[in-house]
Amino acid sequence: MIRLRFWGVRGSIPTPGAHTVNTGGNTSCIELRYGEAEHLVIIDAGTGIRGLGELLLRDASETEVIRASLFLTHTHWDHIMGFPFFAPIYRKGTELDLYGPVTWEDESLKKVIGHQLNYQYFPVHSGELAATLRYHELREERVELADGMIVHTTYLNHPVLCLGYRFEYRGTSVVTAFDTEPFRNLFPTDPSQSGFDPEIAAEGERAAREENSRLLSFYRNADLLIHDAQYTREEHRRDRMGWGHSSFDDAIENGMASGARRMLLFHHDPERRDDDFEHILARCRNIASKRNMRVDIATEGLVIELPDAQ
Repeated sequence: MIRLRFWGVRGSIPTPGAHTVNTGGNTSCIELRYGEAEHLVIIDAGTGIRGLGELLLRDASETEVIRASLFLTHTHWDHIMGFPFFAPIYRKGTELDLYGPVTWEDESLKKVIGHQLNYQYFPVHSGELAATLRYHELREERVELADGMIVHTTYLNHPVLCLGYRFEYRGTSVVTAFDTEPFRNLFPTDPSQSGFDPEIAAEGERAAREENSRLLSFYRNADLLIHDAQYTREEHRRDRMGWGHSSFDDAIENGMASGARRMLLFHHDPERRDDDFEHILARCRNIASKRNMRVDIATEGLVIELPDAQ
């Protein structure tokens, strides 16, 4: 069985307050447990990881080794800013494997994460951590974890290298697709536009179509697809194209086209209030009903259990 618990569902910046208390104001962090041993996988280290760390310490005996695999989708601030506040890294005996995309040729994943734990920004230096940390830099590849968990990776469409993950265990699949937006043709397509070239325009259309098809194949028949849905379609088209985030409509269309069985809308905009989601969710469910796909809003504290298919 795969069990997920959501510790942070917000995008861009933490948004505590009376208007986000039901949905949650912490940035992205998902706890994934699998198998009889309840192996721990953590997806992203936004501010939500602080609460997870506190729970891990409360539940562990003094001699128990805390082991976890932390998969970072990318290294933008809202996805790593909780890491210095993840209490188990200050506990001797903790073993943490950190996985993430190769972001810059001259800066390793270890160096990017270590920048946070620098006296210029934080009172504890990375060299003072008590835990054992192992870094694994990822490209598009296949990763094997304990007891048969397979993790596939793919590149998403974001201003920095960002990975989508597909976790497969005993026939059950969970796919993460945040932060991302649909690929589009970046070349002029109107003959009246300056720089228009019909061959280049056609090539741009083909490339965008192929990349979007590639992502749909990655999502194919997922038991749970956790998809970026930061904007309304109007917000996205007005002035936020190219920012690396999807609209609710984009997410639902991808879920239906890929045959996902269930979708969670994730990475909520800082401006989105609890009251906003009722209308948005009703609209999304109405669209998804055409393919009998279940749609929900990701909220802090939400727990989902997916039984083994094999």
